Amino acid sequence: MSLSTRERERELQALAGEIAEMGGLAERLVMDSVTALTRIDPGRARSVIEADARIDAMQRSVEHHAVGLIAAHRPNDKPLREMVAALRIASDLERVGDLAKNNAKRVLAIEGRAYPPRVAIGLEHMSDIALEQLKSVLDAFTSQDLSAASDVRNRDDEIDAIYTSIFRELLTYMMEDPRNITFCTHLLFCAKNIERIGDHATNIAENIHYLVTGEQPREERAKADSSAYLSAAFSDETPGRM
Repeated sequence: MSLSTRERERELQALAGEIAEMGGLAERLVMDSVTALTRIDPGRARSVIEADARIDAMQRSVEHHAVGLIAAHRPNDKPLREMVAALRIASDLERVGDLAKNNAKRVLAIEGRAYPPRVAIGLEHMSDIALEQLKSVLDAFTSQDLSAASDVRNRDDEIDAIYTSIFRELLTYMMEDPRNITFCTHLLFCAKNIERIGDHATNIAENIHYLVTGEQPREERAKADSSAYLSAAFSDETPGRM
């Protein structure tokens, strides 16, 4: 059944609202997981793990809504791009929720341990930037602000640089005392997961570019992660999923 232009606009606004709600929840899960990590707070970590099921359900709802709209509207170029972008962004936000949950699980694994202040400061700083990027790109999606989305994409190298610094710091601790290896490996996973949250914010920025222009960005994304040769070993994400 084909829908009128007014009905289509109303449904697209509702779809954008679902993305905004999902983004807000993803931000909260990341914030809570970082707080749990830096304070080694098992109770908060468990609440993040439990809340991840909600963001998974929201992704399924967005997919169902968007696919239904595509089938009903037979839309022209811009509405179709809005639906495709919504599907892609929902997938990125679901992964952000998973990464927050995975960090929360690692908090439970390192409960009772204190870690180096420089590493804690680095994790907090990287998390602050990742959260700022996530908030900015979600605002850019709501307003379809191409300039703001480009700013998010162009700042991705800041998170990469901090991750590399943390990576080197933790390797130093592991080499100094082999008893630190298990604990520091958990922190390496956490740091990489936060770096991946920044990558997902950048993915969303690229989808906003596609939504507004109908094209993917032509220039390569800036990267400053010099630990790339070991990055795949320290990530809780499924290989190949962006």
